[in-house]
Amino acid sequence: MKIALTGKGGVGKTTITAGLARYFAGRGNNVLAVDADPDANLGLALGMPEEEIDEIVPISEMRELVEERTGAQKGAYGSMFKMNPKVSDIPEKCSKEHEGVKLLTMGTVDTGGSGCVCPEHVLLKMLMNHLVLFEKDVVIMDMEAGIEHLGRGTAQAVDAFIVVVEPGARSIQTFKKISKLAGDIGVRRVYAIGNKIRDEKDEAFLNERLGKDNILGFIPYSKEIADSDRAGRSPYDTETLKNVIGGIGERIETLSRS
Repeated sequence: MKIALTGKGGVGKTTITAGLARYFAGRGNNVLAVDADPDANLGLALGMPEEEIDEIVPISEMRELVEERTGAQKGAYGSMFKMNPKVSDIPEKCSKEHEGVKLLTMGTVDTGGSGCVCPEHVLLKMLMNHLVLFEKDVVIMDMEAGIEHLGRGTAQAVDAFIVVVEPGARSIQTFKKISKLAGDIGVRRVYAIGNKIRDEKDEAFLNERLGKDNILGFIPYSKEIADSDRAGRSPYDTETLKNVIGGIGERIETLSRS
């Protein structure tokens, strides 16, 4: 099963990604959680201790690995390098495990322009392709808003794109934009999870604007969830999130088999 979560900043995307990863791991699955957001903090949301997170080096910053796999020479990035580097062993070699979830932090590349192709970019793209197309474990990806960084063939292999939304016009706009991008590259399944829901009016608003069948579930606004970050706890360890995520996870499992 391959799931990619996205949404505008601040909607709780990383919290829900971590919750789903912990849920599927608790069900006995081998789970690989991929932090593909430049503002990487999935480790904290999983409940990983800060001292372990501080030891994580994003794939894009592993200079020796980049040079070894691409053949690029240090300080000579204008020269030739491999466009199809070996990446199959990277998930096992470079991930950190917590509560049954393996965390892989991708990092980001400052390309200096949309036309730039550098060794780091090539390695990340090939790794993302491998994770989606060939990895046999459950793969849950915490993405930045948008899906442009996935190629057509890669994106089509994702079981579902999930957009985390709040009950507001900006989230609706984000969902529609991502749905269009997904359609443009042949992705059929785009769903929403409503977060920070205060009452039935919020649920009704999202059902009306997005369509009830497109929504996997609702997560209520919760002071307990909000306080968990300050306390250094995973939001999944709160009763509020754990109970709701279970229902959402079951629906995702059902949809992935259909």
